[in-house]
Amino acid sequence: MNRSPRRALLRMTACTAALASASLLLTTPAMAAPTIGQPAPAFTALDSKGQQHKLADLKGKVVVLEWTNNECPYVKKHYGAANMQNLQKQATGAGVVWLSVISSAPGEQGHVTGAKADELTASRNAQPTAVLLDPQGEIGKAYDARTTPHMYVIDAKGILRYAGGIDSIATAKPADIEKADPYFKTALQSVLKGENVVQATTRPYGCAVKYKS
Repeated sequence: MNRSPRRALLRMTACTAALASASLLLTTPAMAAPTIGQPAPAFTALDSKGQQHKLADLKGKVVVLEWTNNECPYVKKHYGAANMQNLQKQATGAGVVWLSVISSAPGEQGHVTGAKADELTASRNAQPTAVLLDPQGEIGKAYDARTTPHMYVIDAKGILRYAGGIDSIATAKPADIEKADPYFKTALQSVLKGENVVQATTRPYGCAVKYKS
């Protein structure tokens, strides 16, 4: 006879705890994704050589952010075919500041030291302006970077003009590069010409960024 009220009380306690947990999840603020047409999230970071870079100091320059992970098959696709290097060379040749960003946490796939990052740059003949090290994931989370690669274009006024995939074919096959719609390249060219970016947001594809858990 006494067991029934006790069980009811236990059920009520469990329900209350579940509702409290659900309420906590609903009220915990999520980090807002950066908005196209608005100022790009500010950041300060050290590069692979220990030099500091601040987005605020780059006003007047078009800036590209490229999230990367050297062990990711999708990154290997674009570096192995020299597509990423060619894009970097074309961009920096036009005065663009190209910042490759590594947000892999220590112990996670793609995490490297500054010396290793420089070794990779040299061995692949990569052409970024600098490689930013973001092991705590602060820049990556500020930009809502999800994949490697994930590409962003910031105009000379510091306004975010493009965020998304490097192209339209989400495979790790180098042969697909020539067949794809080059979303990022087209967006960058539009920004350099002072034109509107028609496809300002596209779906990024690749390996998930290996943030600190």
